[in-house]
Amino acid sequence: MFKTTRHLLLAAAIALLGAMPFHTLAGDTLERIVDFEVLKVGMSGNQPPMTMTTREGGLMGFDVDLAQALAMAMNVKLEIKTIPFGELMDALEEDEIDMVLSNVSITPARTEVVSFVGPYMMSGMSILTKSDVLGTITSAAEFNSPELKLLALKNSTHANFIKKVAPDATLIEFGSYDEGVALLIDDKADAMVADMTQCILAVMRYPESGLTTLEKPLTVEPIGIAVSKDDAQFYNLVDNYLTAYEKTGVLNQLRKKWFEDDSWIAALP
Repeated sequence: MFKTTRHLLLAAAIALLGAMPFHTLAGDTLERIVDFEVLKVGMSGNQPPMTMTTREGGLMGFDVDLAQALAMAMNVKLEIKTIPFGELMDALEEDEIDMVLSNVSITPARTEVVSFVGPYMMSGMSILTKSDVLGTITSAAEFNSPELKLLALKNSTHANFIKKVAPDATLIEFGSYDEGVALLIDDKADAMVADMTQCILAVMRYPESGLTTLEKPLTVEPIGIAVSKDDAQFYNLVDNYLTAYEKTGVLNQLRKKWFEDDSWIAALP
């Protein structure tokens, strides 16, 4: 399956190269990519299965494969910069990177400062817990208790969600999902709010820990690629590629690779 996916990505990229050349009136981002022949992509590296670090220290995941496909289509070198999730938008605004491709939910607040290409995936917010009671909740309002300690990734929509629907609970923000899961397993919190894929993965990775997650997500969130608001040509280029990848089945192949085949879990630390 992995070879088939790579072949599909290569074929789609080659086709796109001939159909969509760079615009001569490039903005700052696109001009920088053309001049230096490098696409700089920011991602956290700790949001499996979208972006994660292997035991050898390399990066893999859905977003990594998508970044490689985009760089290949642009005929430039890919440079991935691993940056804490909460600092990715700042890095984009300061031109340290050309795009953020790191399981980022499209929200009105974020769209005030960046433009989003996509969505290329729909995600859902869920909870991870060891509590039999919390593991069967059906309403976010059930979180709002001063007795609860809730975990969420720093500067994420999950943290904002907790602040809004459970202001009486204690919010504990962490830097990586591995850190959050460890806190939960060590009984230092009651539940973690995260993407449903993160919750399911934690249950699969630690079957003896007593972790459980909801059968249905609490919310549905669109996931997109964040780019500068000041370069319409670059936005248009990435949007064209993403549309072509959806129509040619490339994105569907990536979804099957990372969400239906769990063999990649063996490469995690």
